[in-house]
Amino acid sequence: MLSYTVERGIATITLDSPHNRNALSAQLVSELESRLDAVAADDGVRAAVLTHTGNTFCSGADLSEAPEQGTGRLMVLLRRILELPKPVVAVLDGHVRAGGLGLLGACDIVLAGPRSTFAFSEARLGLAPAVISLTTLPRLSDRAAGRYFLTGEVFDAGRAAQIGLITEAVDDPGTARDEVLDALRKSSPQGLAESKKLTTAGLLRRFDSDGAAVAELSARLFASAEAREGIQSFRERRPPRWAV
Repeated sequence: MLSYTVERGIATITLDSPHNRNALSAQLVSELESRLDAVAADDGVRAAVLTHTGNTFCSGADLSEAPEQGTGRLMVLLRRILELPKPVVAVLDGHVRAGGLGLLGACDIVLAGPRSTFAFSEARLGLAPAVISLTTLPRLSDRAAGRYFLTGEVFDAGRAAQIGLITEAVDDPGTARDEVLDALRKSSPQGLAESKKLTTAGLLRRFDSDGAAVAELSARLFASAEAREGIQSFRERRPPRWAV
């Protein structure tokens, strides 16, 4: 499901589940949490890189599994990234949908290459970006959130950087990654940990204030008739009944 390596103080976690486009299955989330724990426990690790194989960084929830369980798992995972006392740098050059955008919102720095595309696709399935709103809404302008939450449109890395979803759209993700990691290596572990606390405090307050409500909303929507139709239409590669 994923691989893990450490080199020169940087842990690299690679999502490697191409058969389901790195969907957030129970197994992938469990393995990712385990690797984040390893990052936290290793005093020799200064920062973590989250990247992927194939043409998709993360396609969102694994719709073949029980959605109510996936909601809880995703909330725990996003909070764990935010609370990790070391920076997490996402480096991607592929597609990101739905819950995958929540991962990007939780990461401290996000670098996306020219093949990257993004979409909040939930509304088209009878759902809403409920849980991932905790990490994405604070990043986006109100106007951008209104457009892309509602329309489910696909947009590119340049637009994602413009609206604040990612840090930077880059031509060469590897070169951009190396520049950022070299800069992080010059910072002290204490300096990184305390600086990250400042940048994530607002996001964590949203988890405390709104987490239960968005989890309930997500569970209610997944149990609805419209969501069942939306998910079934997605699986059958046909328009849902409401599409006109």
